[in-house]
Amino acid sequence: MLYTNPQYRIMGDRALLVELGDEVDPGVSNRVRELFVAIKADPLEGVLETTPSYRSLLLIFDPLETTLSLLQNRVQQILQTLDPSQLCDPRRVEIPVVYGREYGPDLEWVAGYHGITPDEVIRLHAAHTYHVYMIGFMPGFPYLGELPESLITPRRETPRTVVPRGSVALAQGQTGIYSTQSPGGWQVIGRTPLALFDPGKWPPALLEMGDRVKFFAIDEEEMVSWDQ
Repeated sequence: MLYTNPQYRIMGDRALLVELGDEVDPGVSNRVRELFVAIKADPLEGVLETTPSYRSLLLIFDPLETTLSLLQNRVQQILQTLDPSQLCDPRRVEIPVVYGREYGPDLEWVAGYHGITPDEVIRLHAAHTYHVYMIGFMPGFPYLGELPESLITPRRETPRTVVPRGSVALAQGQTGIYSTQSPGGWQVIGRTPLALFDPGKWPPALLEMGDRVKFFAIDEEEMVSWDQ
């Protein structure tokens, strides 16, 4: 549910959390994005960093330049004047994926869990357009929702110690992409050759909150040529 009035939570002496809803919902996410974009366009005095999540925006500030009460009042003013019609349409980003085999070691398991074929898993996953709810867990890692109901899949019982960079995976009602090599417990069904995070670029993350993502299947030869 989208809150009629935001909830403000003090996070120590240098951060304010602005909660705009109480559930994972596209409407709540869009409201967070509206506030995030408004503050990026017209930075608040003393605010050092803004971090959006599923249903809230964290503001980290310099207590020598502003106060919690001033910051809360300023955020309230922005929320009262936000005009969603002035917000740019979200970007649409297409992500190539090699599904299955060594690139998607859990594809067969996911298919068996749902009683469908691996090709049907691929078709269902690539047919949907996903909303980027947030970037987190590691730099550039997008949490994408929602999966089609027929693909809602539990995490692995035993997480892997190493998941390759670019791995496309499922967990509960979400899909995501491992932006760097790391441990992880999501069900890996494929891999993309695209770099989700590059500290040498600006912005370093390929995706941002609010983007719309569409996957499409490529073969192994295309994967190799994409990497070159």
